Amino acid sequence: MREFIEVASSPCGATEIDLGFEASPVSCVLVLAGGAGVRIGGAKPERALGGHRLIDHTIQIARRGGRRVAVGLRAAEQVEVDGVRVVLDRPDIEGPLAGLAAGLEWAKEVGADFLFTLPCDAPFLPHDLAERLQMRQRASGAAVVLPASHGRLHPSCGVWRTNVICALRDFLSSRRRSLIGFAEHAGYAVEDWGAPARDPFFNVNTPEDLAQAEAWFAQPHFE
Repeated sequence: MREFIEVASSPCGATEIDLGFEASPVSCVLVLAGGAGVRIGGAKPERALGGHRLIDHTIQIARRGGRRVAVGLRAAEQVEVDGVRVVLDRPDIEGPLAGLAAGLEWAKEVGADFLFTLPCDAPFLPHDLAERLQMRQRASGAAVVLPASHGRLHPSCGVWRTNVICALRDFLSSRRRSLIGFAEHAGYAVEDWGAPARDPFFNVNTPEDLAQAEAWFAQPHFE
């Protein structure tokens, strides 16, 4: 099992007070939905679960607490979303980092100190996810906080200080493109959910995963 080490370094050279760790709570949420979803046959955000699309489940989670919500897409026509802002992935970056980069720029533009990211394919996320990640960030002083369960990090669910955007150019020059790699570069801490019998970070990647999610969805919600 991987050992998680809390890191509180910042390549931006800012102090904890400068970064505002004692200031505002998470106010912007980006739903990452720009992937192709090849393993499930494409159009993953629009796959039905419990009578609603996967992306609709995630948008509902994102709206908890009255936060400002946007959906990150590779192209505007990729998924139809009503009443939610669309933030297009950075075209010069591959993978989910393209969505995070665009989301950080959006959040910084609207004056948010933090960006909360969620994947479009994880319908059972904990109700207190944002709050626990924010508490860990304040306690650790890290620029990024990622959740973990069953010994694995879940980098598409995270709280990111918007000032980490200043570290992106340097990270891209290393030719790395992973979310975990960028979190390591910026300095991250971990909030661990342990090993629950049914993982709240379960994500739908295949038709078999979708069938499993349907079976769980028919049962009482778990936390």
